[in-house]
Amino acid sequence: MKTKTFLVAGIVGGIVIWLLSWFSYSILFSEFFPQPKESTKTTICVLLTCLTFGLFLSYLYNRWAQISTAATGARAGAFIGLFLSIIYNFNKMVSQQEMTSEMFATDLGITIVLTSVAGAVVGAINGKLI
Repeated sequence: MKTKTFLVAGIVGGIVIWLLSWFSYSILFSEFFPQPKESTKTTICVLLTCLTFGLFLSYLYNRWAQISTAATGARAGAFIGLFLSIIYNFNKMVSQQEMTSEMFATDLGITIVLTSVAGAVVGAINGKLI
């Protein structure tokens, strides 16, 4: 695994997830999902979460799956997003009263799209830098 490819693809993938998450949850579906209280800490934590997820995708794609195309990256990202979203949303349904089945399904769809796009970006960067 090339460290440069891992880092570049992971950081760019994380930024893509961050921008798409902001657009999806703060603009498109802001009325549907409760918005966290805005603070510097919240913004930094969300950014770090997205960067960590981008690096996670990059590590999986580089180290174990050898994914180096946008199409394969998108497919793998969609499946990863599907399972992570199901895990996360079932946990939220148990721990938060306001989580509904409609929110579950909507978040599932959003997460699949986000991880699919980020996966495509990570896969394409892997193909260009390898």
